[in-house]
Amino acid sequence: QVFLGGLTAPKPAATMAENALVQTDDFQHMLRVLNTNIDGRRTVVYALTSIKGIGRRFADLICKKAEVEVTKRAGELDDEEVERLIAIIANPRHFEIPSWFLNRQKDYKTGKDKQVYAQNVASSLRDDLQRLKQIRSHKGIRHYWGVRVRGQHTKTTGRRRTAVGMA
Repeated sequence: QVFLGGLTAPKPAATMAENALVQTDDFQHMLRVLNTNIDGRRTVVYALTSIKGIGRRFADLICKKAEVEVTKRAGELDDEEVERLIAIIANPRHFEIPSWFLNRQKDYKTGKDKQVYAQNVASSLRDDLQRLKQIRSHKGIRHYWGVRVRGQHTKTTGRRRTAVGMA
């Protein structure tokens, strides 16, 4: 504390850069996981959300299953921890993650529950839209026409640009 003529004031706080991150020698600022660049300065849970198909809750769950501290920074992870995280993401049912937690339940082609991530998200969405167009469903036709898909009113709104729907 600093003495100010009878008043005591707390010491000025250290800058956020000093307190936010203590870097070790093996700290990585950018990690490459599942063809995605991950910011090493963010905590593990929030850093994993930069991978398409992985949200906050799923990232938190896989960190707990892999026994990785959720308060740890992504740049502090060693190779073994990264491999455990990748193994759980690739095969979540093997690590007793319930099927209701996965983002692709009862896949149309295989009939299995799985977690779709990285480049597979875009390809599965593209395949789904192609299937809807091919079977001439209402949603598929609306996608083909490029108009609103989910039941929105179109008489007076959305005149400036075309609708995208799900994609």
